[in-house]
Amino acid sequence: MNTLKRTLALVATLAMTATAFASCGDKGSSSSSEKATDAATSGNDEATTAADTTAEPQGDGTIDASVKTGGDTFTVAAWNHDDVPALIASWKGLNADTIVSDLADGKVEGIKFIDFGVGGGEASENYDQLFNDGTDLDVYFVEADWALKYINDDTKTLPLSKLGLGDSDFANIYKYTDEIGKDSNGVRKGISWQAAAGGFAYRADLAKEYLGAETPADMQKQINNWDNFVTAAKTISEKSSGSVALADSLGGMWQAFACGRTQPWVKDNKLVIDDSCKKFAETAKALWDCGGITKNNQWTDQAWTASGVSGNVMGYFVSTWGFGGFFLDAAGGEGGAQYGKWAVCEGPQPFYWGGTWMVVNPKTDNGDLAREFIVAATSDEAKMTEYAKSKPEYVNNSKVMDELISANTVFNEKISGNFVDKQNYFAELAENAKSIDFKGLITPYDATIKGNFAEAVRDNYLEGNKSWDDTVEAFKDKVAESIPDLEWED
Repeated sequence: MNTLKRTLALVATLAMTATAFASCGDKGSSSSSEKATDAATSGNDEATTAADTTAEPQGDGTIDASVKTGGDTFTVAAWNHDDVPALIASWKGLNADTIVSDLADGKVEGIKFIDFGVGGGEASENYDQLFNDGTDLDVYFVEADWALKYINDDTKTLPLSKLGLGDSDFANIYKYTDEIGKDSNGVRKGISWQAAAGGFAYRADLAKEYLGAETPADMQKQINNWDNFVTAAKTISEKSSGSVALADSLGGMWQAFACGRTQPWVKDNKLVIDDSCKKFAETAKALWDCGGITKNNQWTDQAWTASGVSGNVMGYFVSTWGFGGFFLDAAGGEGGAQYGKWAVCEGPQPFYWGGTWMVVNPKTDNGDLAREFIVAATSDEAKMTEYAKSKPEYVNNSKVMDELISANTVFNEKISGNFVDKQNYFAELAENAKSIDFKGLITPYDATIKGNFAEAVRDNYLEGNKSWDDTVEAFKDKVAESIPDLEWED
């Protein structure tokens, strides 16, 4: 019966695909995550083996003769101007305060920035249009969720070894970022200047009141694994008469939990549902039922950050980039109701959330400038040090970050002021950044499957009170519809 349902889902998906092709301007025909499957290789086991055995060429500083150089305009593209302008300013020593407007007004000689002005998830279709139109493009930025669509396509991304860049140029990058930047054969195609490691940020005063946790170390002892996290949540719920949840959302928890998987989501072109899936569902249900986690949705519910301001949520799963964004909002902003009352610890699971990778168009006519730009952002320790302090940014270099953290660097006064005693918030994430291990776990389908699983658990196991077996079948049906090329057991 369930095999039949998945077969019908496949038929329905193929029919929708045919309709989408018939409607040539329909940008809503599929998500960027689904499109990532187009360039995927079906044999993930073989890909993992190749990644383990393929030696990445050492960089000798010499740009391959096949790569053009000396073009008139160096063109960089991204979905918004959060990062590219600042990186260009760092590379060229330009005014960081005016660089966004200078690039927009064409005032930076020899450099063009294509700013799509959209969310990261919408960038893929814009890039596809650039490639289809043959637009001049040298370097562009991709997100972890859909990076492999381009990294696995040799017509869209250039091996960085062809720019004379190799292991020695990236000796101190965090390992997980390197895995995401490699294609299915273990060839490094993308490199990130940032590490987006996460931790658990919490109200220090509430932790003291309900858990007796005086310090981040005390808090960490009480939530250092998922079983302890549930125990702490139940204690808080009981002592607060159900008025305070330990965690902000199912989505935040899933961001962390999913990084604990030890098997890829797809193996031999088949979906892998390992023990961690059931563990997540059971952990989520325990938190859901006791009020240890809110029922708010990330991003779409106004109550998500408002719950932090009201004091109904003790903590948030936060990545490096989130401390000055949604997490600051959860405190009410600088001077807000809960501003300055927070602390951060590693949490129950080392995890990352987000991140961006620089890749090079094989048709670049500025290979020399592409190399310079990449080196300045991801390899030049002096520039990375200054960028980390000025942006601020948790840069993708363990040596640089360890030195800055040891010096008790204040990366940003506003963000630091949100923590009790201006806690060095990046220091708590350093070990998590080093602990994340994704070797052999990256597949082109990850974003889609992760989303399908979280939806199935919420809709069926939590809100629908259905059995685990029923939840698994619902999950499989979602995946079959999203990724029709997978194989299923009879």
